[in-house]
Amino acid sequence: MHKYQAHAATDVTGFGLLGHANNLAAQQKNEVAFVIHNLPIIAKMSAISKACGNLFNLLQGRSAETSGGLLVCLPREQAAKFCSEMKSLNSAQGASNGAWIIGIVEKGDRQARIIDKPRIIEVPPRGSQGANQDNSATNSDPSSYLS
Repeated sequence: MHKYQAHAATDVTGFGLLGHANNLAAQQKNEVAFVIHNLPIIAKMSAISKACGNLFNLLQGRSAETSGGLLVCLPREQAAKFCSEMKSLNSAQGASNGAWIIGIVEKGDRQARIIDKPRIIEVPPRGSQGANQDNSATNSDPSSYLS
């Protein structure tokens, strides 16, 4: 993360993606907001969540995770390179973990939000075929990205 000038990071666990993004946004020096456009979710869990009446608020980013990965804030020009290197390193080690650009950082109120209709990134379960597919999404306008 240091190699790509990450300026903030947190694990995504008990507060879900949105809860941890809110905590991270609140601690920034500048008045910023995190806007999440993409939600990485284990494949088929979106459909299961809907079938269960959205019991755990998965699609709202509030589902508690036991090991949800890292939320990393990177400069815009570094985010895609970081994701590419993570994919390359994981592939070389036979791991199925990925890295995705999930949103942007903009001037704001020190909070995070998920857009109304986020893109769902179906993350293949560990060990499945296609686990190392490229799911990067980019947007060239913002000054920083969430990965």
